Amino acid sequence: MNLAPVLVLGWGNLSRGDDALGPLCVAALRDTLPAHLIDQVEFLEDYQLQIEFALDLVGRERILFVDASLNCAEPFEVHTALPRRDSSISSHALSPEALLQVFVDLQGHAPAPASVLAIRGESFALGEPMTVAAQANLVAAVEWASHWIQQPIDKP
Repeated sequence: MNLAPVLVLGWGNLSRGDDALGPLCVAALRDTLPAHLIDQVEFLEDYQLQIEFALDLVGRERILFVDASLNCAEPFEVHTALPRRDSSISSHALSPEALLQVFVDLQGHAPAPASVLAIRGESFALGEPMTVAAQANLVAAVEWASHWIQQPIDKP
């Protein structure tokens, strides 16, 4: 089996209201992926980023990290992620930038271009349902990410 050149990695807790945005976005993208892209995209999701995910970055051509955010603008924000050491590398809340730095430390070279899709959430309480605003933000984020996935991969 060949490694998919595109990785979409989302995280969050389905039991914590809007924290479910990351995994729900990944699930929606997986469910609506055009048939001609099935071998081109791999989807991963978890409760949180782990350093072990650095191994899943190997051999990729593009990476999209997807998570809920209390601090981004509505409906979502996208930014480029670059390798960077930060305090999250030793905590349970690893940042995409810290994960990319782990990749650099392990592989000795830069990772594939990576973007972070931060979807605006409001309520992250255990047992709470997703808010109406977060549901609308999710729809907009899935639409954007679907277009991102279908863009041709830039080859040097």
